[in-house]
Amino acid sequence: MSRTLFSKRLELFPIAAEVRGETLFISGLSLNDLAQEFGTPLYVYDQATLDRNLQDYRAALSAAYPGKSGVTYAGKAFLCLAIAQWARERDLWLDCTGAGELSIAQAAGIKRDNVLVHGVNKSQADLQAAVAAAGTIVVDHLAELEKLSMMKRSGSHPFPQIWLRLRPGLAVETHSYTQTGQSDSKFGMSPDEIERAVQLCRAANLELSGLHFHQGSHFHDPAPLEPAIETALDLLDRLNRQTGWFPKMFCPGGGWGVPYHEDELPHPPVSDYIGLVGRVLAQGCRRRGLPLPDLQLEPGRSLVARAGVALYRVESVKQTDQRRWLLLDGGLADNPRPALYGARYTCLPVSAPERANEGPAWLAGPFCESGDVLIERLPMPAVQAGEYVAVPVSGAYQLSMGSNYNGARRPAVVWLNQGRSTLIQRRETLDDLIRRDLPLPDPHSGDAQ
Repeated sequence: MSRTLFSKRLELFPIAAEVRGETLFISGLSLNDLAQEFGTPLYVYDQATLDRNLQDYRAALSAAYPGKSGVTYAGKAFLCLAIAQWARERDLWLDCTGAGELSIAQAAGIKRDNVLVHGVNKSQADLQAAVAAAGTIVVDHLAELEKLSMMKRSGSHPFPQIWLRLRPGLAVETHSYTQTGQSDSKFGMSPDEIERAVQLCRAANLELSGLHFHQGSHFHDPAPLEPAIETALDLLDRLNRQTGWFPKMFCPGGGWGVPYHEDELPHPPVSDYIGLVGRVLAQGCRRRGLPLPDLQLEPGRSLVARAGVALYRVESVKQTDQRRWLLLDGGLADNPRPALYGARYTCLPVSAPERANEGPAWLAGPFCESGDVLIERLPMPAVQAGEYVAVPVSGAYQLSMGSNYNGARRPAVVWLNQGRSTLIQRRETLDDLIRRDLPLPDPHSGDAQ
């Protein structure tokens, strides 16, 4: 492998990645040793990368926006107890979707005021959990607001603050599956519906404190955010003049993209994204004579994706007429993104990663789907069965969307920090696969019909 190609691929790994003695290391730990100790597929998360990414966000917000600002970690990217604890220790807000993620936030001890609940179709159980445990609920539609109004009238506990989710009619440039801001999106409310929602909140004595919108995930050009922010400010200006209401919090969501493949480098600076948001919001408020709201951003992928690396064992090498297949012990079940919307990845062998390329390889998993191809046509060295490969930028929307397809057991997850490894999620066992299952009645028992 050429030095240039190797350097580019290594740049996609966590900031603490390096080669020592022809072996890949992260945070001073050999990936070969970690794979042998914990087994594969294995996901590792580097705390130093998470901390650096958060530092970049906070520095960019401080430089770009003259008002108060904050960061909410989007739990949908990847959430477990350890990630929630990391967020708590750094006084981040945590974005939860539904009762399940709320339970993780509670177990981690996240302050109620720092818990934010999203969801396009929250069930009654989700709403009850949110009312009991969250500081803020982002309302997606008017029917949901009616439910919350009834709960407010009948409940005695402290009630969360309310944000309204606007559908600005403008999406960012990204895959159609991850666009959310367009006029026919299933998410959010039109400006007219937002006006009605403000009236309903006042009538129900709900504390309305924020306006939110989100235009899509994994975008690299922040320009489409400018007209969306202007649309939101036009609406808020009108509401302010008509009703006197103006939100304390303004949230244009998250979704800033990251490179997954060496062809997509360099890493896009978060300052490009935050600089535009801060400038447009501050200038737009000034032109309209509006006060500056608190600016809250909701990154997930751009905080956590690069921090994660997936390790696989090459179980077999197969040559067909046109392709060299490296068949791995994981794939579709732990990372559905390539099959779902054509996500591109790259990888390096864990041992001797700089050795010369043999030619293109296709890396695929063991599952009964032709779409179970993790990486296509990637220049790779000669790799033998039993070797480990490392796939960078594996920290977001992989484990959170994983499955037990073909009876796959979810991988173990290990936290890396300053030369120490900590198991934060154990590998699922065979017993785990049937833990929820109940048998049919014994046809020979007296209870059988």
